[in-house]
Amino acid sequence: MIPLLPPGAPFPPVDRALRHPDGLLAAGGDLSVETLVRAYARGIFPWYSQGDPILWWSPDPRTVLPCAELHVSRSLRRRLARRRFRVTLDEAFADVLTSCAEPRRDETGTWLLPEMRAAYLAMHDRALAHSLEVWMDGQLAGGIYGVALGRMFFGESMFSRRTDGSKIALAHLAAQLHAWGMPLIDCQMDTEHLRSLGARRLARHDFARRVDALVRQPGPAHWRLDAGLDPLAILPSSAESAPIR
Repeated sequence: MIPLLPPGAPFPPVDRALRHPDGLLAAGGDLSVETLVRAYARGIFPWYSQGDPILWWSPDPRTVLPCAELHVSRSLRRRLARRRFRVTLDEAFADVLTSCAEPRRDETGTWLLPEMRAAYLAMHDRALAHSLEVWMDGQLAGGIYGVALGRMFFGESMFSRRTDGSKIALAHLAAQLHAWGMPLIDCQMDTEHLRSLGARRLARHDFARRVDALVRQPGPAHWRLDAGLDPLAILPSSAESAPIR
C-alpha cells in the first residue's frame, strides 16, 4: 500500500517506495511549484496517466548520466562537427514542452498531461525548469527540458524532428552543465537507449545522498550558453565506467 497525500502534505521516506512497481512512493498531493521543488530535492518525480491520481516515484536503482561521460558516437561526432544547426537555451520552452508531449511512434497518449505542462511552465517562470533547443533551417529540430535545483539537473523529456536532434541537444546540455560544475543528469528510468549514451544505474540511497548535496550548492548565476562552447572539446567519443564521486 502507498499513502494518499492531501495537497501540500510531506512525502514519505523514499525507502518506503514499492518494489513492484519499482519506485512507486505515493499518490495524490498537488503539482504546485513548492511541492515539485520538495519532491525533486529528494529525488522524487511525478509520472501518471490520464484518469489516474498524481503518482510519485523514486526507483531503485536510479539511472543517471554523468555529464562528462556522455558517449558520442562517430556519426553524432560528425554531425556536431558540421554545425549545421543553432542551439539556444530557454528560447522556446513552451514549444519544447509541447513537442515532448506529442505521442511517440506506436503510442496514442502522453504522460505530459495539460496539468503537468502547466506545472512545468510555472517552474520555468520561476527559473527552475529549463529547455535547450536545436534549430535547423529555422525550424525546431529537437530539444530537451528538465528541472534545475542548485547544481543538479533532473532531465524530464527530449524529442527529435530531425535526425539526431535530441542527441545534439543532449550533447550541448551535458557539455554546458559540465562547464558549470553540474556533474549529473537524472534520467529517472533505465533504458537500453540511455545506457548506450553513457547512463548508468545508481543505488537509490547513493542517488539521494548526491542529490541532497548538489541541490544545496549554488547553481549558475545565469542560464545562458557559454560563448564558443564546443561539446567535442569536452565530451569523449567513448568513456569507461568509473565510480561516480
